[in-house]
Amino acid sequence: MPTWLEVLLEIIKIAVPGLIVFLTAYYLLGQQLQQQRQAQQMELVKGQKKASFPVRLQAYERLSLFCERIAIPSLLLRLRTDDSTNSSLRVAMLLAIQQEFEHNITQQLYVSEKLWEIVKMARDETVSVINGIYENVDPQGPGKELAGTLFKYLQMQEGNALDVALAAIRKEAGLLL
Repeated sequence: MPTWLEVLLEIIKIAVPGLIVFLTAYYLLGQQLQQQRQAQQMELVKGQKKASFPVRLQAYERLSLFCERIAIPSLLLRLRTDDSTNSSLRVAMLLAIQQEFEHNITQQLYVSEKLWEIVKMARDETVSVINGIYENVDPQGPGKELAGTLFKYLQMQEGNALDVALAAIRKEAGLLL
């Protein structure tokens, strides 16, 4: 009859290799599951990027159009009439800028915070230029006086915030491609 020590040794001889096989299998399966999860996450991220690409590209397009539409020459071409006064032209320009901005405000969700700040600064500078030039003209004078003064001011400027914003939009959109 085997002693309890011999029985214990037989159990250990069988249990230890079984335990080693179990732990090895557990480790390998854990590694495989982790790799599968990582692959699924990468696929999900890839799918999200692929789905958001057209929306983000459209946001850059819309912000570019926004900058073009609030440029002073564009505003003057769209808004100046022969019977407008300096005051009415200024109000129409500021209202158009505000409406364009409100129409495009949701685009901030799809662009970087830095780019959105640059676009807002460009809008603010355009408003400041209009208001600054307006202070030097007669409010009841003909609108072509304000328009002419704005054109002269723009000709003397080498660059403006809208050009900076458009360059920043192009640069960030280029990073998508």
